[in-house]
Amino acid sequence: MIDTSVHETTDAPAFPPLPASAHNTTAKSEMRRIPIPPHRMTPLTKDWLNIFSPLTEMLGLQVRMNVARKCVEMRTSKHTKEVGAMQRGADFVKAYALGFDVNDALALLRMDDIYLDTFEIKDVKTLHGDHLARAIGRIAGHEGKTKFTIENTSRTRIILADTKIHILGSFQNIKIARDAIVSLILGSPPGKVYAGLRTVGARMKQRAL
Repeated sequence: MIDTSVHETTDAPAFPPLPASAHNTTAKSEMRRIPIPPHRMTPLTKDWLNIFSPLTEMLGLQVRMNVARKCVEMRTSKHTKEVGAMQRGADFVKAYALGFDVNDALALLRMDDIYLDTFEIKDVKTLHGDHLARAIGRIAGHEGKTKFTIENTSRTRIILADTKIHILGSFQNIKIARDAIVSLILGSPPGKVYAGLRTVGARMKQRAL
């Protein structure tokens, strides 16, 4: 005979919810190192207070400068509130390491739609020798006037580091600046690029209105 009696099961155990502080204590802290080029170590030392303060006050990160390894080390702490604070802090320090001014790099922390884009001249066209030097000269212009014009029209910041080009700005503005720089690399005269930038600038003002 099969025993058909059903044993009464007890109710599932009820655990009280954990407090928010328990999550902070059990979570593993995240750490990241951002390498600093040798030529940026001296400016980093001078501007360290302006770099250290936003990372600790705005993002709640623990930051230190490792002189031996030539890098900036960051770690999350119990004061870190945002999930993406580490990534935003790393982008800020990386932008400064690439050559951007502290005030320009701070836009990565204060605004959500600011990005950093990097590409090389050889990604657009393979150039060597004097052809490469002339392409860099077309981008910079006489006393940097062409670069300043592109920056002012597209509302971006541009760094020319040998054959690498770094652009800081919103996604749409980065595209405008990149298109102008690509045209200069391909051999377009600066006057033609200026005309295109004026058209784009007028269109941006109409959209703003």
